[in-house]
Amino acid sequence: MDLDEVAAFARALPGAEEGERRGALAWSVNGRVFAWERPYSKADIKRFGGEPYPQQPIVAVRTAGLVEKEALLASSSPAVFTIVHFDGYAAVLVELAGAGPEELWEILVDGWSVHASADQLAAYDAQ
Repeated sequence: MDLDEVAAFARALPGAEEGERRGALAWSVNGRVFAWERPYSKADIKRFGGEPYPQQPIVAVRTAGLVEKEALLASSSPAVFTIVHFDGYAAVLVELAGAGPEELWEILVDGWSVHASADQLAAYDAQ
């Protein structure tokens, strides 16, 4: 998977819009971001302490809450992970090189549904 494929998936969701967040690609619905490109900061890389870490590009995706985040981390592939910076924040990170299209689609839909309206959810269900 790559960022072009993420963008195509995200734009296919009802009401989704593409834009930028802190100079990186981001996707929102109803003015609220549900997924965004998440490059590592220098502090992130330092926290890995020289250990191998998931390679970029990385996409962050909103979850419905911390319980859903933990469930997703437990049940998904190793491409889905988190970092210290995201502790206590309802979002997961996805290493695109390790994610399959079906897995990425499901994660994006879940993130989008957090901010989608009832009409947008109904339009998605009708597809």
